Amino acid sequence: MEPKRDRERRAFWAFMVVGAVLAAVLLGSAPARAQAPAAEAAPVRVGGKNFTEQLILSSMTSQYLRAKGIGTELTAGLGSTLMRQALESGQLDVVWDYTGTALIVFNKVEEKLDAKQSYARVKALDAARGLVWLEPSGINNTYALAMPKERAQAAGVTTLSAYAEKMRKSGEDAQHPFAVDMEFAARPDGLEPLKARYKLPFSRRDVIQLDPGLVYTALKNNQVDLGLVYTTDGRVKGFELVLLEDDLHFFADYSAVPVVRQAALDRHPELATLLNALAAKLDNASMTDMNYQVDIGQQPADKVAAEFLRSHGLI
Repeated sequence: MEPKRDRERRAFWAFMVVGAVLAAVLLGSAPARAQAPAAEAAPVRVGGKNFTEQLILSSMTSQYLRAKGIGTELTAGLGSTLMRQALESGQLDVVWDYTGTALIVFNKVEEKLDAKQSYARVKALDAARGLVWLEPSGINNTYALAMPKERAQAAGVTTLSAYAEKMRKSGEDAQHPFAVDMEFAARPDGLEPLKARYKLPFSRRDVIQLDPGLVYTALKNNQVDLGLVYTTDGRVKGFELVLLEDDLHFFADYSAVPVVRQAALDRHPELATLLNALAAKLDNASMTDMNYQVDIGQQPADKVAAEFLRSHGLI
């Protein structure tokens, strides 16, 4: 039998060998741990409102930025005020908003301004809040008065001034049913000022107040002469409606513009160039067509947004 001392000596050297091997392993792995990659940068948080156009624009922006190597986090379906609060508080980094909304709703500007003046004013006002309005797109999703195609062709009018003149010549007994949503009918910058600006002789019996969606239905069914709509709504195309030109520029400008927090631009200066390039590809015709594909064609907003990006060489 091996003496006890020899067994203890053998155990001691075995322990030393194991310890040396373990130390070598630990020392060998130390540089690998020191060179581990840093945590990924926080994603750019993209926000969108709760209607079709905004669902498309926010999805398009998120997909576009990801394709350019910028991680994104998308939060869509927000109310207008909630989205604005999230942007101002730093919970969102990038949104698409409208000059008219920002001026009238968020900045309480009641002065009548044209498109360039509206953009310049809101850009200056929001700069103080750390919000940067980039270049405006060609989208102007403002109010418009629309006619069913057959009625517009029969009347032979293309402008609101021409329509008003035709109304006045038709006499007091003629009826001109006009569908309008309840909010616009009651707004101090809505129906009554519109009538005054164009000298539209609408009587109380002519004005039919409906929910916004039912205005489009009444136009589609040829139940009214005229209806209040939004210029880029997909139903304008889907229901073959004709928009009368606002030739006296009554309606405020609602240009769609990418808005970015200055802090996000500081982290990703390339956002300005990328989003300006995207805005340059968008106009009323393309936006109306995309809204039509979603609202009438029942296509997913994400798919429609991706197809637009691919067709314009953006991804």
